[in-house]
Amino acid sequence: MKLFYAGLCLLGIALPYGAFIPWVLENGFSPGIVLQEILASRLSVFAWMDVLVSAVVLIGFIIYQGAKDSVPILWAPILGTCAVGVSFGLPLFLFFREIALDKLSSNTGEY
Repeated sequence: MKLFYAGLCLLGIALPYGAFIPWVLENGFSPGIVLQEILASRLSVFAWMDVLVSAVVLIGFIIYQGAKDSVPILWAPILGTCAVGVSFGLPLFLFFREIALDKLSSNTGEY
């Protein structure tokens, strides 16, 4: 699963930034223009509200489940969620969680 999650981390960065970077190069980075584009249609508002709610839920999940499973460096998937999006933050957290669970099972002798 670690390899699967690592691959999704790469896709989670490449796909969003593959669309965002050309847009920034064309339009410049202006928060006003970004907000104008977000509010351009009800469909884009729908998509952004979905992403924002998902990001809040994910951050709560990272904090709760990460503490429960003793996942280290929880700040990294939280930062990844804020800087890139749920598409990066979720697989990054799951990757770190797999590592933590592997360490836990090897310490307890469980498989």
